[in-house]
Amino acid sequence: MALTTRRRALSTLGAALAGSVALPATQALAGEHPHRPRPLWRAHAHNDYEHPRPLLDALDHRFGSVEVDIHLVDGQLLVAHDPEDLDPARTLESLYLDPLAARVRANRGSVYRGHRRALQLLVDIKTEGASTYRELDRRLRRYRHLFTTYAHGRVVPGAVTAVVSGDRAARAPMEAQRVRRAFYDGRLTDLGSPARSSFVPLISDNWTLNFTWQGVGPFPAAERRKLRGIVRTAHARGQRVRFWATPDLPGPARDALWGELVAADVDHLNTDDLAGLESFLDARRRT
Repeated sequence: MALTTRRRALSTLGAALAGSVALPATQALAGEHPHRPRPLWRAHAHNDYEHPRPLLDALDHRFGSVEVDIHLVDGQLLVAHDPEDLDPARTLESLYLDPLAARVRANRGSVYRGHRRALQLLVDIKTEGASTYRELDRRLRRYRHLFTTYAHGRVVPGAVTAVVSGDRAARAPMEAQRVRRAFYDGRLTDLGSPARSSFVPLISDNWTLNFTWQGVGPFPAAERRKLRGIVRTAHARGQRVRFWATPDLPGPARDALWGELVAADVDHLNTDDLAGLESFLDARRRT
């Protein structure tokens, strides 16, 4: 609870600082700045809502993927990691859907002006999956022109691609839909399964359950082969790869592990340290 209180205080401070500077409407809404380097599509903001400015901080750091946890409470989709942190004012719409819609309007159809690639919105369901997904689907339909859509066997690209993770009971109602505005976050057990990338475009799993290496010392050759095999198999099927529970404290171990993930062409690097991953990826571009 102390950590949550501190985050809320930081959020209030961040909002106050943002309000003290007069910005053009598109910048204030979206964190959009002219002449910025291209987006970092590989960068994934884990538990994005815990930053002082949910979504906007990640976009300021040019992230290509953000993660939001949702709870279904009295018909509302509230954003928090744990039930004790729920706040009726922190809804999926207020923190993510409305700001994204405003930004895409301001940027003429894209999250990052001049870049047509979709931002990934990873929605982690924390309450019962089927009922929560059905409510999520109703909300996404209100923003139908914002999201990548699966319709009758065809994927129609949008400015934002929603991918549903968390409680696995969401899978059944999603598979039953002929039209949906979200996709499913698979696990390594889904790799090579009959599920197509039009349903499972992303394969995510816990790094520590699949690898022993934590960035200290050399990467075991067998684990490097395993990692690259996973990525090759996923990419051959049109799927992307992400691992969570990777080291995230600044230092050589994290950099070494991130370096191996990039070398293996893993699609999303998971972090709570927005500035740290931005600096790491920018440095690699310059070398």
